[in-house]
Amino acid sequence: MTMKWTREPAVTTVDLGSLKPVHRGKVREMFDLGDRMLMVASDRISAFDVILPSGIPGKGKVLTAISRAWFEALLGVIPTHYISCDVKDFPSAFQAYSEVLTARSTLVRKARRFDVECVVRGYLAGSGWKEYQASGTVCGLTLPSGLRVSDKLPEPIFTPATKADEGHDENISFERMEGIVGEDAARRLRDLSLSVYRNLTEYCATRGILVADTKFEFGLIDGEIALIDEVLTPDSSRFWPADDYQPGRAQDSFDKQFIRDYLETLDWDKTPPGPALPPEIVETIGRRYVEAYRRLVDPEHPLRFRKETWK
Repeated sequence: MTMKWTREPAVTTVDLGSLKPVHRGKVREMFDLGDRMLMVASDRISAFDVILPSGIPGKGKVLTAISRAWFEALLGVIPTHYISCDVKDFPSAFQAYSEVLTARSTLVRKARRFDVECVVRGYLAGSGWKEYQASGTVCGLTLPSGLRVSDKLPEPIFTPATKADEGHDENISFERMEGIVGEDAARRLRDLSLSVYRNLTEYCATRGILVADTKFEFGLIDGEIALIDEVLTPDSSRFWPADDYQPGRAQDSFDKQFIRDYLETLDWDKTPPGPALPPEIVETIGRRYVEAYRRLVDPEHPLRFRKETWK
């Protein structure tokens, strides 16, 4: 699949006629198919947990293509909810809207979602850096003294957060997570998140991208924990170009940080409604998302993990 920046109108609302979503998230619209779901990624973008009025043309296609590559690479390695991104595999009623759905839709198995975000941090940035400056901790985990912004951590750390469809997510301690999902599930989600992070980010480094942090989501399918939602996209991760990495300063990135930095210059209190983005900001972030895809996904040589080598 060839991916390039486009100036065509952003798809901020998914119109499938009489077919209505059961849930409309910050980016994706979910259609209930019984034991399956159809996830459609719009071009909406959020920052500070607020959906902005400006969409990013083609963004939903980038997110879908990157997640598809990861999910297909993980087939047979760990359980996921992924079935297909090909419209021909969708129910016939949806195939009539192939022009809308092509390249931005994913058919998945229905899961009972754990209501936490499983965040893994390999570098000190974002809210983790702010907390570290204040207390020397991140989500209650004590880190070595003297770390600088963007420093690589001695080991990746698991720092869960609440899952908020509206309003702000909140970093929480592992103990609080145990109270939400149960002790056994919390340990399994932590271990699986760290394993996925280590294996996938090792590959990302070979493609010139450092994954400073990312969030995973999991759910239960037939009693088994499965990876769901999206995987290592510019929406869910902080991507840094490896060839420009320099600890002790903020990093350039192929993710939403550019928008956050712009919004921080405005007189906005980070509550709805969000401000519209200037055309040059929209284009810059669109081109950065496409660059993330270009670096990570090689359609001619798709990535495959082998279960026996999984760490």
